[in-house]
Amino acid sequence: MTDTSSTEAIPAVGAIPRHIAVIMDGNGRWATKRFMPRVAGHTKGVDAVRIMIESCIEQEVRYLTLFAFSSENWRRPEEEVSILMRLFMTALEREVSRMHANDICLKVVGDLSRFSPALQKKIRDAENKTARNDRLTVTICANYGGRWDIVQAMNRLRAAQPELTQIEEQHLTPYLSMAYAPEPDLFIRTGGEQRISNFLLWQLAYTELYFTDTFWPDFGRTELMAAIQSYQQRERRFGRTSEQLLESKKAS
Repeated sequence: MTDTSSTEAIPAVGAIPRHIAVIMDGNGRWATKRFMPRVAGHTKGVDAVRIMIESCIEQEVRYLTLFAFSSENWRRPEEEVSILMRLFMTALEREVSRMHANDICLKVVGDLSRFSPALQKKIRDAENKTARNDRLTVTICANYGGRWDIVQAMNRLRAAQPELTQIEEQHLTPYLSMAYAPEPDLFIRTGGEQRISNFLLWQLAYTELYFTDTFWPDFGRTELMAAIQSYQQRERRFGRTSEQLLESKKAS
């Protein structure tokens, strides 16, 4: 099933975001600030992911999408990339059974072809094991880029429907890597930077953006609730005026 794009139809809006997307920034700086190697920050960041998942379940969030490794992160020092790959493997080995026991569905999206065959198998096995779970869908974006996503969707569309001469938004949407999920209601970026860094470029069209100076390893339940409370103060108009929004609320 593909959810309708927010530029085509007005989605339902609740007090709790249905879908939260996160750029987990600041792991390395968290470690450096403590005179620790950068890998210590990435390891601590895995613990923060576990807390984030637990908090989303408590708040009845249905989709959580985490930007773990961008297509641009290959530019980092080779040693750090190698450590991140090993950490990804270890996290899959340790966390998947726990996620499955808690009815959590795990998906990994991105160009996985650059990963080792062993890591690709771990990902496939984890997805297959948790495929029927529906309490919370956790998506890990790995070797992912928003522009890559749009290009790969276009290529898949052209291969599936070569007869199309005029491509509309509704034609492309089902081929995006996250067509199974509604567009994010709330985007969070930790670590003090205020940009979206090629993350979910298509999907963030009407998402509420929240930036915090807190480094990812320190982002816990309290910080998540602050982000949700900020979200609850937003007026989500989707192109309408404030007056129209008020009338719509009165009618409902």
